[in-house]
Amino acid sequence: MEPKKKLINSADSCVDEALCGLVRASGGLSLLKGHRVVLRSDPDNLRGKVALLSGGGSGHEPAHGGYVGAGMLSAAVAGGVFASPPPASVLAAILSLHSAGASGVLLIVKNYTGDRLNFGLAAEQARNHGVAVDMVIVAEDCAFDQPSKAGRRGLCGTIFIHKLAGALAEEGCSLDQIVSKVTEVLKGIGTLGVSLSPCSVPGCLPSFELPPGDMELGLGIHGEAGIKRSKVASADEVVKTMMDHMTNPDSQSHLPLKSGDSVVVCVNNLGALSCLELAVVTRAAIVCLESRGVVVARVMSGSFMTSLEMAGVSLTLMRADQETLRLFGEHTPTSHTFVLLYIPVMRKALEKVCSTLLEKQEELNSLDRAGGDGDCGNTHAQAARAVQEWLQDHVVPGCPGRLLSVLAGLVQEKMGGSSGALYSLFLTAAAGHVTEGRSNAAAWASAVHAGTQAMRRYGGADPGDRTMVRVVVVDAAASGAESTRNLTARAGRASYVAAERVTLPDPGAVAVAAILRAVLESLEGKK
Repeated sequence: MEPKKKLINSADSCVDEALCGLVRASGGLSLLKGHRVVLRSDPDNLRGKVALLSGGGSGHEPAHGGYVGAGMLSAAVAGGVFASPPPASVLAAILSLHSAGASGVLLIVKNYTGDRLNFGLAAEQARNHGVAVDMVIVAEDCAFDQPSKAGRRGLCGTIFIHKLAGALAEEGCSLDQIVSKVTEVLKGIGTLGVSLSPCSVPGCLPSFELPPGDMELGLGIHGEAGIKRSKVASADEVVKTMMDHMTNPDSQSHLPLKSGDSVVVCVNNLGALSCLELAVVTRAAIVCLESRGVVVARVMSGSFMTSLEMAGVSLTLMRADQETLRLFGEHTPTSHTFVLLYIPVMRKALEKVCSTLLEKQEELNSLDRAGGDGDCGNTHAQAARAVQEWLQDHVVPGCPGRLLSVLAGLVQEKMGGSSGALYSLFLTAAAGHVTEGRSNAAAWASAVHAGTQAMRRYGGADPGDRTMVRVVVVDAAASGAESTRNLTARAGRASYVAAERVTLPDPGAVAVAAILRAVLESLEGKK
C-alpha cells in the first residue's frame, strides 16, 4: 500500500508553506522569524492586557493559527504534523508577547503529554525571565468510561476556551481572573468524535484501517483509532449514540446534562465530511438536544479542529449561563471566520413577529376596510402561520441571506396577493447583501435599502405615497405608519378610493411597523 496522495509540494515543507499561506492571505498576521509562530501584526494592542498563546501539532487547521486575532489568540505556535511544538518556539512566542507589553501570558494547552511537557518547560523558562505566565489544560474528551492516568484528551472544546479567554482578556481581566473563569467553564464542556475513515500524515500510510461500511466512535484528532467500531447508521442514529455516550452518568468522563440546561453546541468537521453531511448532522444534533429539553443557545457548524482528511465529525457541548453566552457572543475578527449561528436569536425574532401579526389580525383587517378589501390582517396571519409551521420542522439557517430567501419563498407561496409579492421582492433583494461573513450593521443597512428599492421599482410606490413603503426604519416605524393617515394614496388599491374616505393609517404600513418593532423587542430581550 502506498501513502495517500496529497496536494502538497513535499512532506517536509508542507507545514511551513501552509503557515506562509495563512499569513499571506491575512492582513492581520505575521510570522516570528526563525519559528513556526503566528502573531498578531498589531502588537501595540496587547499592551496592558493578558496575551493568549495556544498551539500544538499541525494538521488540525484552522487550529490554531486561524484563531489569532483581536478577541481570541494573540499568537499560536505550530509543531510538525501531529507533533508538539518545541519548547524553544513556545518560549520565543511568550517572550515576544511580553515584549509587546502584555501584562501576562496565558497558555491554552490541549491535554497531550508532549504539549504539556513542552509548553510547561517554556512556561518555567519564561518565569525565570520575569514573565507572568499561567497555563490552562483543556481535557474534555468524553470517549473513555475510565480514562487512563494520562487523563482525557483535549479536543475541539479548546476553541471555546480560546473564545471565552479572548473575550475576558479584551475586557481587561487579570491573568488570575481569566484562569479562574475558564477553569470553571471547562467543567461543563464535553466532546466526542466519530469517523467513517482514518487519516494519513503526509508521506505515511493511513493511521488505522477501517473497512467500508464501518465507523469509528470516540477517536481523537491525531489519527488514533476510537473506542468502538460499528456499522454506519443514519445521521440521527449516530448523533443519538454520541449524545447517549457523552451524557452517560456511568462514565467517569461524561458531561452532566439535564432538561432545562442551556448549551453551546459545536458540530465540527474533522476534515473531509461534505458540507451537506455536516448540515444534516447539525440538524440532528439540535433536534436531539431539544428533544431532551436542552436549550440550544448557540450553534457552531464548520471546520474548527480538524484531523487532516478524516471523514468524520465531532460534537462539542458547553453548558452556558448568561455571562458565558455574553462572552461567547462577542465579535472575533480572526482569519478563520468564527461562525456563530445565532439560530435561537433568529428563531426568537421570527416567533415574535408571527405572534404579533396574529394578534393584530383584526386590527389590520379593520384598517384595510377603509381603503381596501378588508383582508390585510388575514393575509399577514396566513404568512405568520406558514412561518410558524416551517419553524416546527426546520432548523433556522445561520446565514442571514439564506433565511431571508426561505422567508421570501414562504410569503410568496402562502401569503399571496400584492402584499406577498412585495414582501417577497423585499426579502429576495435583501438576501444577497447579508451572509455569514458579512452581517454587520452596514450590511443590514445595505440589505434594507436594496429591498426597499426593489419594492419601489416593481411596485410603483414611493416613500411619500400611502403604502407600506412609507416605513423603512425601526425608530420611525410607529410615526411612519401613523403619518400615512394624512397621505393621499397614489399606488395600490387604496388609490382608487376617494381620499376623503381614507382617514386611517395604511394597514400595510402598520403591519411593517409591527414587524420591525417585534424584531427590535426580540433582540432587546423584551417579552
